[in-house]
Amino acid sequence: MIGRRNLALTALSALMTIALPARAQAPSLADAAGSYSISSSSRIHFTVGQTGGGGGIAGNFAKFSGKFRIDGGNVAHSSVEFTLFPDSVRARERRIENFLRSSAVFDTANFRTVTFRSTSVTQTGPDRATVEGAMTARGKTRKERFAVTLTDWDRRSISFTIRGSIRRAPYGMDVGTPIYSNVVEFDMDIKGLRR
Repeated sequence: MIGRRNLALTALSALMTIALPARAQAPSLADAAGSYSISSSSRIHFTVGQTGGGGGIAGNFAKFSGKFRIDGGNVAHSSVEFTLFPDSVRARERRIENFLRSSAVFDTANFRTVTFRSTSVTQTGPDRATVEGAMTARGKTRKERFAVTLTDWDRRSISFTIRGSIRRAPYGMDVGTPIYSNVVEFDMDIKGLRR
């Protein structure tokens, strides 16, 4: 009886192996080597929490540009350049957008861009890396870090999710603290087109 049960389990296991397709291998950074331009179809989302569990502030940026290069031989030699246009900020209400563009936050009348240029790329897995670099906003430059995960690629395009937490105060944008968090959480879906 035990022999029949083992035989039945072995047969069932073999059938499942044949019936189920092999799971696709996750894309790797080395395989996706090349130079890319950031597509306008990318999504740059941010949130600033509010103490006491309030709604906080959330929004997106509609205008940005950039390029990046993945070095397949040594991912550490890869590079990223990114420009964000804060005047393109979008939020739930027009008054919030105007506030974010004002001199209290981005001061878009005097500072038209926020830029990021990588200084190091550290591979943390086949499809993951940490990108560190110099971010400049409102004329102040600081070192920032983002976690990057490759989600898809083919011969013409590539997609990433990027997460990062940035403190507002060092850039002179600490208005509203401590009611609103000093930390801005970035959640980005970036698509690159091969150059």
